[in-house]
Amino acid sequence: MAYDLEEQEQLDELKAWWKRYGNLVMGVASAALLTFAAVQGWKIYQHQQSLKASTQYEALTELDSRDLKGIRSISAQLMDEYAGTPYAARAALLAAKANYAANDSKSAKAQIEWVMSHASEDSLRAIAQLQLAAWQYDDKEYDAALKTLNDKHDVGFDGLFADLRGDVLAALGRKTEARAAYAEALAHLDGEGRYRHYTEHKLDALGS
Repeated sequence: MAYDLEEQEQLDELKAWWKRYGNLVMGVASAALLTFAAVQGWKIYQHQQSLKASTQYEALTELDSRDLKGIRSISAQLMDEYAGTPYAARAALLAAKANYAANDSKSAKAQIEWVMSHASEDSLRAIAQLQLAAWQYDDKEYDAALKTLNDKHDVGFDGLFADLRGDVLAALGRKTEARAAYAEALAHLDGEGRYRHYTEHKLDALGS
């Protein structure tokens, strides 16, 4: 194929440009393709992990609540191998409750704290935090319970946190602070909710 002089000059310029920058262009293109492939591969991996974790968690929920060995085994696997999925924290929470019911409060509290540290959902961390504080209250670890309740949490749980704080303060004999905590709880709890009536009853029981 014949080229006129102008076309030949343009072709020569293109060849010279490619000779100078071709390796850079190919490098950038290759890097972009590798990045895209890595991102897609990671998404596929996460999806596969989530599916496997979902299957394991479903098996966990189908166990008898008294099957402590099975609960511990599956929850440990989810926490170790699928920690990046939402199912791991849910499994840890379920196992914690089973351990506490079996009078193994040390393991229960350790698993609850794992949920507080690893759960990606604010609401799940708040549930774990509230559960830990409730156990600390039951075990008469009042100072620890107050510390747990005063830590940052999902604001959607403010009413429940304030209510339990009132219980702890009342147990410590700090009635004025307990009344303030119950009043705070009532300001956040659902006006039609059944839990609100319990809080009102506790506030009334403290007197004026």
